[in-house]
This record gives sequence, C-alpha cells and structure tokens, in this order.
Amino acid sequence: MVDQDETQRELERLRAENAKLRSAAQRSLRFKVSEKGGVSVYGLGRFPVTLYVEQWTSLLDSADALREYMQEHASELKRLERQAANER
Repeated sequence: MVDQDETQRELERLRAENAKLRSAAQRSLRFKVSEKGGVSVYGLGRFPVTLYVEQWTSLLDSADALREYMQEHASELKRLERQAANER
C-alpha cells in the first residue's frame, strides 16, 4: 500500500512536470499545413493563425513596415500578458 507522503511527493512531481511541459509548449510556435492548404501557426494565442502562402509572403515582406508602424503607435497598443493569456 502507498503511504500518503509518497502519494503527495508523486503528485508534486507530476504537477511540476506538467507545468514544465505547458511552459515549453506555450513558448514554441508550431506550423502545420491546414486542410485547405494554408499554413497555420499555433502558439501565438488560443487559436491558430492561418494564411495562404501568398499572404504569408506579403506579411513577411512587410515585416519592417509593420515593426515601424508598431513603434509609431506603441502608446496606443496593448501588450499581451502571457500569464493571463495562458490561463484562458
């Protein structure tokens, strides 16, 4: 029979392992080809972002302009609190 202390230690170990796995999964972006042939990016938020190749290419080609725009409008933009987003 397993005693209560051993059960508690195992529970704490599993919780720590679970938190570590969740943390690693939340930091990494994952890519997948969608059913309709687009590229889906997982790990940015609750839902994937899916665009077709031409859309991704256009967005990536505009990366410098987007960064500049975000800098110009930094005071108007909200920042995502990662902890709050991960709890949803």
